[in-house]
Amino acid sequence: MKYFLIAGEASGDLHASHLIESIKQLDCQAEFRFLGGDLMSNQAGVQPIIHYKDMAYMGFADVLRHLGKILGFLGTARRAIDEWQPDTLILVDYPSFNLKVAKYAHNLGIPVHYFISPKVWVWKEWRVKDIRRYVDHMYCILPFEPDWYLERGYKATYVGNPTVQEVAQASKDFPDFSHFIDRFDLPDRPIIALVPGSRVREIRDNLPLMLDAASRHPEYQTVIAGAPNIDDSLYRNVLAGKSVPVLRDATYPLVHHARAALVTSGTATLETALLDTPQVACYRFNGSKWSYNFYRRLLTGKYVTLPNLITDEAIIPELLMHLCTVDSIDRHLTALLDDTPQRTAMLDGYSRLKKRLGTAVCTTTAARLITGK
Repeated sequence: MKYFLIAGEASGDLHASHLIESIKQLDCQAEFRFLGGDLMSNQAGVQPIIHYKDMAYMGFADVLRHLGKILGFLGTARRAIDEWQPDTLILVDYPSFNLKVAKYAHNLGIPVHYFISPKVWVWKEWRVKDIRRYVDHMYCILPFEPDWYLERGYKATYVGNPTVQEVAQASKDFPDFSHFIDRFDLPDRPIIALVPGSRVREIRDNLPLMLDAASRHPEYQTVIAGAPNIDDSLYRNVLAGKSVPVLRDATYPLVHHARAALVTSGTATLETALLDTPQVACYRFNGSKWSYNFYRRLLTGKYVTLPNLITDEAIIPELLMHLCTVDSIDRHLTALLDDTPQRTAMLDGYSRLKKRLGTAVCTTTAARLITGK
């Protein structure tokens, strides 16, 4: 069969690459075309039609400024579908773009499988209407999502969470702390890890605050997790001469060995929880109180970070927009560095989170449903 996939960001590239691997195990004749990244390319054996790093726009203003490019990408995706005539379309999150492609493929009679549901239960619930119309099968990676969809007249399937398997697999190869710091030529001091996101805007908005908060703890070394699609020049510009290492391709072991982490809201908050590292979620964006109040009225849930959403409790602090300041970050960070009740409570919350997620091999389950094998 011929499988056409679309993943618009780094996390989608990772999850889709594992899904491609699982599909290949079930369908030895599988062929792939995709919009995505290098990890997908390694599994599929072909280059992306469009690389996700060219598609990573966030926020209304950012999308509006690049609307011409985005429309061009949509046209490219539609032409590729017309020319290649895939048997199946597989979409990975990235709803603003993917739901438009879903409509196009559905109207051509191509089955549409959506792997990793958009977070419509938090933001833009009206998208459920398009999902009902154009998506044949929705595969959820958060355990509460199928019930949420069922209440709105749509049947979805929980297949497990890919991050659970990804973290578990990576953890098998973690070096001990001494080998880790030797590998990256780091001093023998405890670490505060900074995970400022995978988009340019996220890094520019959040990393300076994270750096200032971490610098208030000179007994710790600060280490930045570099995103795979971000050029070193961006980190150099933000650091402005500060000597802080940026580690590439080592986010999991870095977070694992950190005493605590400052993390931009997203999949990284779940990864950090599964690695049992206490964290503070930071999402500055434009820092406007007006924007905070505006978006809060649009959001339908109590929380925005995955650990809190999955457990329906405030396991980790969420510092959003104008609430994300150096002082607020430092206040929560300080409470996690020692063996405090706050640290213990967060680690206990992580245990409840893992139990709720379960241990199903997500991509294997999804691949069986997609291939029918």
